[in-house]
Amino acid sequence: MKHVTIPQDRIGVLIGEGGATMREIESRAEVRLDIDSETGSVKVESVGDPLLGLNGPDIVRAIGRGFAPEEAMRLLEDDLQMFELVDIEAATRNKKDLRRKKGRLIGEGGRTRELMEELSGADVVIYGTTLGIIGAPEQVDAVRSATEMLLDGAPHGAVYSFLERRHNEMSANDVSYHQFTG
Repeated sequence: MKHVTIPQDRIGVLIGEGGATMREIESRAEVRLDIDSETGSVKVESVGDPLLGLNGPDIVRAIGRGFAPEEAMRLLEDDLQMFELVDIEAATRNKKDLRRKKGRLIGEGGRTRELMEELSGADVVIYGTTLGIIGAPEQVDAVRSATEMLLDGAPHGAVYSFLERRHNEMSANDVSYHQFTG
């Protein structure tokens, strides 16, 4: 059994209308969720396939960090999906610096975050002081690297070029993989 604490403003999303989201997570991940809506504490207990159950805490954590339930459910698609959080606050000096760096990650009108998603194929959410990523390992790695570059002050253009290179590498690897397996 694992304990996960999520922000209170995300508990409603985790439960869903009439408990629908909670029931879907429980049935698809083969876990039982015990949600304390006062504290945001969620007990995740595996009740079926232990390998599926391992994804339960990450699904809850992902929803808690701003992902829509359907995005968090990607973690059940196959063994290659992973969830990672980047702590934006750890790379900042103060509240003003946090706002500025968060703004750099989001980009004008959300464009930087969108490009990270488009070019990596991962889902990317910025919530509070974290940037969350759901995707295959190479997708997560590309977004994490781009995020670190932006937090370190790299120009957006250089980060976009980096993401395009990674996108082309992943596409090339995907093509050669399918040539030999398809």
